[in-house]
Amino acid sequence: MEEKKKTINVRGLLAVAAAVLCLSSLAVATEETKQKQLRFRENGEFKILQVADMHYADGKTTPCRDVLPSENVSCSDLNTTAFLHRMILAEKPDLIVFTGDNIYASDATDAARSLDAAFSPAIFASIPWAAVLGNHDQESALSREGVMKHIVSLNHTLSQVNPSGVDLIDGFGNYNLEVHGVEGSGFENKSVLNLYFLDSGDYSKVPSVSVYDWIKPSQQLWFQRTSMKLQRAYMSKPEVQKAPAPGLVYFHIPLPEFASFDSSNFTGVKQEGISSASVNSGFFATMVEAGDVKAVFTGHDHVNDFCGELTGIELCYAGGFGYHAYGKAGWARRTRVVVATLEKTDKASWGPLKLIKTWKRLDDQNLTTIDVQVLWSNGTPGAGGT
Repeated sequence: MEEKKKTINVRGLLAVAAAVLCLSSLAVATEETKQKQLRFRENGEFKILQVADMHYADGKTTPCRDVLPSENVSCSDLNTTAFLHRMILAEKPDLIVFTGDNIYASDATDAARSLDAAFSPAIFASIPWAAVLGNHDQESALSREGVMKHIVSLNHTLSQVNPSGVDLIDGFGNYNLEVHGVEGSGFENKSVLNLYFLDSGDYSKVPSVSVYDWIKPSQQLWFQRTSMKLQRAYMSKPEVQKAPAPGLVYFHIPLPEFASFDSSNFTGVKQEGISSASVNSGFFATMVEAGDVKAVFTGHDHVNDFCGELTGIELCYAGGFGYHAYGKAGWARRTRVVVATLEKTDKASWGPLKLIKTWKRLDDQNLTTIDVQVLWSNGTPGAGGT
């Protein structure tokens, strides 16, 4: 127990030092950063770290929730910061995706400062990152639009308030990112992996519909048009392809279809109900019809961390990351890693996408890896397994 207390205090000190260094260097992102091209590494891989539900508030004065008594000594938001620093060092991701409830705004004295602190490890590491909003990010003096505009102002972010050239779209934080092939390969000017980000809203504005919001028709129309445009570009010359480039979709509130699974047909755990909207806006069907989406990643339900396949699309939770978020004492905070791997060509170069794998890492002494599985492989969409 004494050793555990020491570990938490050391992590806290490391987090404070890193946060101070980082916050002193925060600045408005440059145009060069905004236009940074995501690209597969020379080893043919691209790695994404998903961080769900940090629930960051006021740093060291913000208490942890749902931890063991032995873990509660000096436990605060700084433990969340330390976990993110450790994960960045361990996985060295090419992109970090924050899937909402980045701050718990109702407990934050200054929402802008809380956002700065929450994202500080990604900024400090100079790693490209993207964020969407959850249902708690706007519960302060900053509106939902204000929160997204602040996020977009930070260094190294690829987030966008909304897509350029689209005048009418619901929410804030609908955009896409392209990941091009290895430099020098035939796919260096093509996006071989497409990432879609959507604002799943906060709470229903319809009096007859209770609790949570949903992805609206305007957002689905944008997604459809963007998917079609990307598919046409990928399947045209040079390097004409017969099938679309795989797509991954990120947002906060799970779809009703996440309730389609039981312990016999998913990998991971389901320890609470699916807190989706009580109406089905049809976005899952929209993704199926588009034909390029291979997996969806959400947060919101902190003690669910499963992936299950439905109609060729994997529906995945990340599991709760933040220590000020509700959780389960004795059940480690966690994060999800996704690695996409390209196909090696006969000419010793890199071709289209071959494989998408995922696993989770726990915030324990060894950052334990669990539930390694294949989400998709070329020719067998939706294929699962270890």
